[in-house]
Amino acid sequence: MTSVDPKLVSDEKRHVAVSSWKTPIIFAVFTVLFALLPLFGPRAGVSTFRLASPSAAIPLPDLVLPANETAWVCVLLMAVVTLVAVGRTRAHRAQPLWMIVLYVAFLMIGFLAWASAGGTLPMIGLLGGALALATPLIFGALGGVIGERVGVVNIAIEAQLLAGAFSAAFVGSVTGTPWLGLIAAMVAGLLVALVLAVFSITYYVNQLIVGVVLNVLVIGLTTFFYSTVLNPNASTLNSPELFPEIPIPLLSEIPILGPVLFRQTVIVYLMYVVVFIVWFGLYRTRWGLRLRAVGEHPQAADTVGIKVRATRYGNVMLAGAIAGMGGAFYTLVSNPQFGREMTAGAGFIALAALIFGKWDPIRATLAALLFGFATNLQGVLSVIGSPVPSQFMLMLPYVVTIFAVAGLVGRSRPPAASGQPYIKS
Repeated sequence: MTSVDPKLVSDEKRHVAVSSWKTPIIFAVFTVLFALLPLFGPRAGVSTFRLASPSAAIPLPDLVLPANETAWVCVLLMAVVTLVAVGRTRAHRAQPLWMIVLYVAFLMIGFLAWASAGGTLPMIGLLGGALALATPLIFGALGGVIGERVGVVNIAIEAQLLAGAFSAAFVGSVTGTPWLGLIAAMVAGLLVALVLAVFSITYYVNQLIVGVVLNVLVIGLTTFFYSTVLNPNASTLNSPELFPEIPIPLLSEIPILGPVLFRQTVIVYLMYVVVFIVWFGLYRTRWGLRLRAVGEHPQAADTVGIKVRATRYGNVMLAGAIAGMGGAFYTLVSNPQFGREMTAGAGFIALAALIFGKWDPIRATLAALLFGFATNLQGVLSVIGSPVPSQFMLMLPYVVTIFAVAGLVGRSRPPAASGQPYIKS
């Protein structure tokens, strides 16, 4: 029986606790930019937030807010949070997660109130759509967290999502059951990860190059098979049965959050479970301790008896299977059939989410939810006739991604051995 010296791996608060001016500066920039909206583009009237559907068991009245006044109140609250962040930085204290969440909440409330003046925002649809768009991102980000924590950079998340979506559609159509389609998606993601592991762990090929090649390869293969196999036989090979929505009694009747979180399909419920298991396993089990040891200092881990290559192989393939589950969401929940390149770069957004989340499963999940919300917001505001240009709303998720990765993460570092091949001396 081997043991791991806890000193080999930093604890779960492993991020560099050095004060950084990045977060206060980004807060200040966003506060000033947002203040320009009610200043130069004031919106008359009120904004209505619909908090429950008419058929809800517990009806809630609509929340009606004056549009411009609410925006200014949120600007003030954002400024207060910015000043607190400045004070913490001057005191050489790290910025807590709750502060970023609070700031983003004020920004979203103020922006929604300003943008929806004279209209009605269906909050259940907005939040539910955000969760749906974020689900594959969460699976992909969790796979990326496991891979990088064990020392392998997984640029091939996009390939694993796309392979999972294709396999789920094909196998689900042939067998007539979405469960086998889900298993096939996990196997497809695992196989893509196995190719990544063979080249990067055994043959020491640059991990970034292998990931990029796998993305291009899977896009080419799925496009070819879609055109030659699935599309000509769509009724038999590309018409999988979808997972039904399963409302959880009592929980699904909770106002606002109930319909969003607990009227979902099996894959979304599995996502909740996987997030918890990955978090618990990473920080509370021997498996997680060994995984982090290999990702931080593989030579030291090897000296205490941990099989570095075997650990990396196993966890990279586990990560691929998790990402494959995210791919299954596209063809077994959100769409009735596979379409070429249907993941549309979601793997790269998932990669940004894990960096934004500082290689932590909970933070990465929250980042993925933020990106899903930004994506869904552009569709909802277009429906209610918001004055915000559709082109701006279309680019919003990518703008959020750039600022999140470049600014809001503060000072953090990836696992020390991430991307470095281990050559046993």
